[in-house]
Amino acid sequence: MYIEDFESFFQQAEELFRARPLETRYCIKYRNCEGKLVLKVTDDRTCLQFKTDQQADLRKLERLNNLFFALTATGDATAEDVEMADKAAAAASAAQAQQAAQTASGQGSKQQDKSKSKARRKG
Repeated sequence: MYIEDFESFFQQAEELFRARPLETRYCIKYRNCEGKLVLKVTDDRTCLQFKTDQQADLRKLERLNNLFFALTATGDATAEDVEMADKAAAAASAAQAQQAAQTASGQGSKQQDKSKSKARRKG
């Protein structure tokens, strides 16, 4: 069954995992041809699915991943644990974006330097 609201899906997936942690599986499937992301959580008795084509929902996917990682690693995760993991992931993502921007601007200036040196050689 597909659940339309992510918050409802998140809550039900958490309840399912806490009830049967050893039997619960989590699957992420992206269909490039349709541009759809499907999240599936099942324990072979109950199957929860969430489908989206919105890029903004990727942050929500990260939140669900953080919850399952915390629950798997510690066996018990609080909302604070998930929130803290979300903040850490957001900070890491921002740092990566900043580093990529710096790298891109550095490469752009290197290319300008190369064209200037070529122009000097020709001139």
